[in-house]
Amino acid sequence: MVGGRNRTSTNLMINGTLALICILWTIPTLGLLVSSFRTRFDIQTSGWWQILPHRSWQLVEEFKPDDSVDRSGVMEFAGAKGTFEELREGVTTSDGKRVRWVGNRRAGRVQIEEQNWTVLTDFTLSNYENVLSGKEYILKNPDGSELKQKGDDMGNAFLNSLAVVIPSTVIPILLAAFAAYAFAWMRFPGRKYLFILVVALLVVPLQIALIPILQDYQRLQLTGTFLAVWLAHTGFGLSLATYLLYNYIAELPRDILESAFIDGASHFTTFMRLILPLTVPALASFAIFQFLWVWNDYLISMIFLGGRADNEVMTMRLAGIVGSRGNDWHLLTAGAFVTMVLPLIVFFSLQRFFVRGLLAGSVKG
Repeated sequence: MVGGRNRTSTNLMINGTLALICILWTIPTLGLLVSSFRTRFDIQTSGWWQILPHRSWQLVEEFKPDDSVDRSGVMEFAGAKGTFEELREGVTTSDGKRVRWVGNRRAGRVQIEEQNWTVLTDFTLSNYENVLSGKEYILKNPDGSELKQKGDDMGNAFLNSLAVVIPSTVIPILLAAFAAYAFAWMRFPGRKYLFILVVALLVVPLQIALIPILQDYQRLQLTGTFLAVWLAHTGFGLSLATYLLYNYIAELPRDILESAFIDGASHFTTFMRLILPLTVPALASFAIFQFLWVWNDYLISMIFLGGRADNEVMTMRLAGIVGSRGNDWHLLTAGAFVTMVLPLIVFFSLQRFFVRGLLAGSVKG
């Protein structure tokens, strides 16, 4: 009985801790999503959490004081007394109202406010329209003035990112799957030394390889092309992919492969018909890693694609928006969430294979 209670308490503590961590990780993402649908004025004047029911001060009356009011002394309006400085901060009356002086001392106005339950639900899709398109749009301010601005054209950057990330994920997976099968089930001279070399490449920082690769690309006239980025990401991700897939493929049942060889199947047929279907969890696991790495990459794309607008990927375009629209949080949040949508879809689509792929080869028997 005591042991059962201890296990229950331990489970509750573990589950509670995990739930708290999930909430702490989810709240910023939720705030980013909500802010991306809010207007520029709402973001600048209130927090995103005010979309929830809350009490706030609302204007019920406004008037201009008479010229006879001594603005340098103590003034009284609607039961609230205070100096000009105190009224500028707001003075609360006994019945719960707040009296505020708005404007300068000579031509200001007095506002009477009271607290009411309210929600801020003035949502708009114009933030995404302005971020994704390169067209000009009209921004209306609360005072009625209008400001013409040009969109940031993240739609083209989104397509460029897809053009980079899909080949940069598929190519290393295919090459690594062939290599992992060869290391696990084929016998050839120098197999162990080659595998040690592949594992050793995992500790080589990619930054030290950028300049030599860039020099080679310039000689081959590949700089500024998508092929340059595909080859770079393939080279940098191939070692990890081979290592992960080798651990999984090496633990597959030997009886299945021996039966295939007895039936006359070649290594290629065995790989295509047996190995690939059985290694789907490991393939999906590495696909998530590689996809997120390439999608969020800024350094490699910046170096090998250059700064041309027609070659910009999402990270480069978002960095440009941050530099040019540092105060326009309604556009920054929309742009940031656009960059998150596809990685989230990929992760949740493949997450059932994720843990299985990470544990590949870690437990025998």
